[in-house]
Amino acid sequence: MKNINSLNVIKQAEILMPGGVNSPVRAFKSVELLPVVIKRAEGSKIYDIDENEYIDYVMSYGPMILGHGDKRVIKAIKDSAEDGFSFGATTEREVELAGLINKHFPSIEMVRLVNSGTEAAMSAIRLARGFTKRDKIIKFEGCYHGHSDSMLVKAGSGALTTSVPSSAGITKSLSKDTLVASYNDIESVKDLFLNHKEEIAVVIIEPVAANMGVVLPKEGFLKGLIDLCHENGSLIIFDEVITGFRISLGGAQRYYNLKPDITCLGKIIGGGLPIGAFGGRRDIMEQISPLGLVYQAGTLSGNPICVAAGIATINAMEEDNTISKADGASNYLVKNLKDELKDFKDSVTINSISSLLTIFFKKGDINNLGDVMKSDANLFKKFFGIALNEGLFIAPSQYEAMFLSSAHTQTDLDKTIFVIKKAIKKLFE
Repeated sequence: MKNINSLNVIKQAEILMPGGVNSPVRAFKSVELLPVVIKRAEGSKIYDIDENEYIDYVMSYGPMILGHGDKRVIKAIKDSAEDGFSFGATTEREVELAGLINKHFPSIEMVRLVNSGTEAAMSAIRLARGFTKRDKIIKFEGCYHGHSDSMLVKAGSGALTTSVPSSAGITKSLSKDTLVASYNDIESVKDLFLNHKEEIAVVIIEPVAANMGVVLPKEGFLKGLIDLCHENGSLIIFDEVITGFRISLGGAQRYYNLKPDITCLGKIIGGGLPIGAFGGRRDIMEQISPLGLVYQAGTLSGNPICVAAGIATINAMEEDNTISKADGASNYLVKNLKDELKDFKDSVTINSISSLLTIFFKKGDINNLGDVMKSDANLFKKFFGIALNEGLFIAPSQYEAMFLSSAHTQTDLDKTIFVIKKAIKKLFE
């Protein structure tokens, strides 16, 4: 593949930006390759500045469930932009988006719009502490809830890729209030509650982990977690930044028929534009300023262009039965990959749910970060290079998901199956 123009941009970027990127995983360090520099995207495809075409399985890490460049979303963005970019004041569309969120997430009786998933999780944790008047929180190894200080303790996603499970710059005094449990291990959570009686404000979890690769909750784990929190006077936050409006229109909580106290959203509710949200029970949310004493604010929160894109995206998903289409594409891909790769079942495991999947280079079940870390990162690195060269754009990390959309075609899927089988066969020759 051509990469002349990309090389020039990368060299300049490395002078002007740390690592040449504005988010660490984009640097391709873990796969020891130069990053691609993207110019445009359409439908299921993404194109770099040298006009190389890729079938996109990153989908901006989730939000592009309609595919890139949906005409309805583009029209909503243009129409909103003509009315003004930002007001720092309330708009009618904010209320409309809040209504759509409540419609699909009944547990979200009140919602506060923010600008990112990181901001949503950070604010939700502050709210939980303010509501319970307790300091400590529990998170899970390998789950990622943004880069706020409290959450960068044994974090997932990019922090795993760069081999930095936490971060410099986080004080010991703050870290001591973040307790870490093992995903899918309810006993590890019980031990923390036992050792920190009446100190734990909240448990935060990705109901389906997708930042250490896709790891599914064991049957009864999430329900047991909710019960355990409520028995101890604590709250539970479902971080549905990835799963919200993707696992189902009502996220993982509707999929598993559960009701968390607080939910974090992002990604899809802005159609790929920067937005996030957190919301939950009315009595909890009424503790946020200006009604309560928990302060949270943002000049660009509820930005009119982002909100318009989100409304158009959710409406389009309802009209097109988008989730069913994306799920169908994923199910076809996973079924055929498992059939084609049965000779490698002792070396390759595929975890999937809805339109999310991860190919792990290890044998057997993957239920937590310990299992994930046994996956062969060196094999993934080689696999990634082959797949990229053959026109598949997947995240440059073993610890991410592949995302499908309703725009992925049968031709896309059949080519993907061919390329992945070819790549894996080459790895084990």
